[in-house]
Amino acid sequence: MPPVRVLIVDDSVVVRKLLCDALASAKEIEVAGTASSGVIALAKIPQLNPDVITLDIEMPGLNGIETLVEIRKLYPKLPVIMFSTLTERGAAITMEALSLGASDYATKPSNTSSLTNAIDQVRQELVAKILSLVARRNRAVPTPPPVSPAKRAAGNQRIDILTIGTSTGGPNALLSVIPHLPADFPVPVVLVQHMPPLFTRLLADRLNACSELSVREGEDGEAIKPGEVWVARGGYHLTVARKGTRVVLNLNQEPPENSCRPAVDVLFRSVAATYGPNVLGVVMTGMGADGARGAMHIREAGGWIVVQDEASSVVWGMPGAVVGAGAADKICPLPELCQEIVSRVRASRGQASGVAAAVR
Repeated sequence: MPPVRVLIVDDSVVVRKLLCDALASAKEIEVAGTASSGVIALAKIPQLNPDVITLDIEMPGLNGIETLVEIRKLYPKLPVIMFSTLTERGAAITMEALSLGASDYATKPSNTSSLTNAIDQVRQELVAKILSLVARRNRAVPTPPPVSPAKRAAGNQRIDILTIGTSTGGPNALLSVIPHLPADFPVPVVLVQHMPPLFTRLLADRLNACSELSVREGEDGEAIKPGEVWVARGGYHLTVARKGTRVVLNLNQEPPENSCRPAVDVLFRSVAATYGPNVLGVVMTGMGADGARGAMHIREAGGWIVVQDEASSVVWGMPGAVVGAGAADKICPLPELCQEIVSRVRASRGQASGVAAAVR
């Protein structure tokens, strides 16, 4: 199988060299070329025919956002990974890039003690993302390993909480669901989106600005209630636990799971332990398998699991892993996912099923 061809676009000679060195050790990847500006990148794309582009955000002339817009006009399916700084401004522009069609993002190394550490950090984050995006583009999504199907506890109890896990492609997928939940949605929502600090707060702010429900980053010790959506804070696992008559959020910095913190598995386990069968879990687009074991915990406790389908996912790793584990009750296209959620929650609570009217 030919190596994945990558075009590196960055105005910094140092960063271009760093990326070339980081990708050089991955035998599945070939650096097809580099470009020091958006204009040069646009000229090189038809010459080099790359499979993936890494795109700097802040460049003179055509900046990363403007270059991305032009790439999407000319090459709507070409995967583009934004390469941004872990700063307030970098995070904000990255969120804008994702909304404009960027496939994913990676953060530039910070607080590294050596060039070797910086190269290792970039390699660990970037190689897997490049390979996953190309696999998705070529429809060569790896089949999850066979696992004994998760059994469900008996019963058909009402749903008292909605919990969601997502990663690559998640910000846009969440924008197709959370803003369309009705103002009278009768249960709280807790979710994990794989993102670093700053990014998760900006994601919560973006969702909150266009939603009828209140959307905020998770706060340690905060009680949850219907009409609220809580986003796991970057760098912290999010869990729920009963405290008297309330259910509260807990944040911790225990070791990453599935190389992630926050991790979907951590949240899903705690939701299953706290709510038993009264859970609806949703796993959306994302790289890797985080959420599969947690989904099995929810199902074994008697709860329900819905996953996003392959066709509408940027990467079908996470939802595909749930399906492979036999833990999915339904596979749903993204445009139908919100309606499926509202219908299931209301039906379980004996409410009128006016789903079409409820979902804007």
